[in-house]
Amino acid sequence: MKYEVVLAGKTRIVELARQDGAWEFSLDGNIIDVNAVEVAPNTFSILLKGESHQIRIAPRPDGSLTVHTGLAEYHAEVIDPRSWRGRRHGALEAEGRQQIAAPMPGKVVRLLVKAGDAVEAGQGLLVVEAMKMQNEIRSPKSGKIEKLFATEGQAVNAGEVLLWVE
Repeated sequence: MKYEVVLAGKTRIVELARQDGAWEFSLDGNIIDVNAVEVAPNTFSILLKGESHQIRIAPRPDGSLTVHTGLAEYHAEVIDPRSWRGRRHGALEAEGRQQIAAPMPGKVVRLLVKAGDAVEAGQGLLVVEAMKMQNEIRSPKSGKIEKLFATEGQAVNAGEVLLWVE
């Protein structure tokens, strides 16, 4: 897959290729030694030249992206319109089975779905209360609730898997 990406005002060519079960990345024709794993919806753990980075990608209503890493924030836009065709309001929709994890420690105060329910991308799945704030956890994709591990009133730790969307 080849994409033209505008990142922080500079246009770059990003190529992704599947090689022996892993992804090979190329930036402007140069192969990059990088290992990327999606640890939560739109959150990636990146190992780049031996250094670990956490990157969070937030879709914007106009179809562009906000990329957060450490204290830095970047604006990105994918120029290849074919790769984003059919996306609802330009938002990214995850593919394959997705584990939904607690983004922070807290308490599950409300379940909005049950196992077997059909859900749409962006639909609320459950509400986690942390530091007296209620945070609705939304589905990263359209699909079906495969397994539900959380119960109302349950205390959860950051990163704890709450449910699977298939």
